[in-house]
Amino acid sequence: MPTDPQYDQLSGAAWLQGLMLLWGFLFVVWLVINATTELPVVIVGAIISFALASIFVWRGNVWRLGFTPRKVYHFIAYTGVFFVEMVKANINMMRYVYAPRIDIRPGIVKINMRLKSPIGRLALANSIALTPGSLVMDISDDALFIHWLDVKTTDPDMATRMIAGPFEKHLEVVFG
Repeated sequence: MPTDPQYDQLSGAAWLQGLMLLWGFLFVVWLVINATTELPVVIVGAIISFALASIFVWRGNVWRLGFTPRKVYHFIAYTGVFFVEMVKANINMMRYVYAPRIDIRPGIVKINMRLKSPIGRLALANSIALTPGSLVMDISDDALFIHWLDVKTTDPDMATRMIAGPFEKHLEVVFG
């Protein structure tokens, strides 16, 4: 098992929490993909999901998060913020599509990340990429380069507040 001083301090409970989190996620994906709740499919999915989750949690530290009520609260808040931002971005895209004259200024902007964990960075990049009008082009050190459909500012600090701000404050608590 890899050793990282940051994760060596995590208890067996954090390992078990990571295992249960990943197993639950993989099991839900299995059920969605198979679109059935027949007993043999559910049992096979539970076993395969558990085996994969065990391998990933044992071999890496990414899923050893150590959940607390505060982290759960911020994850729920992040989910709500993501939903609101997704709706706002879709309404904005409809405005661009149905406007008689498209007035956009596409470009690539740099934003700075405070997140340090790989899973937190992945969650932030995916949150940005899943909202219409923005796409993560590159990750370099503590910066993301975003293709923004309608560039409102080229200042990295202002762009960070506008693009990543709503997500980052909650993801930082959850993932670090």
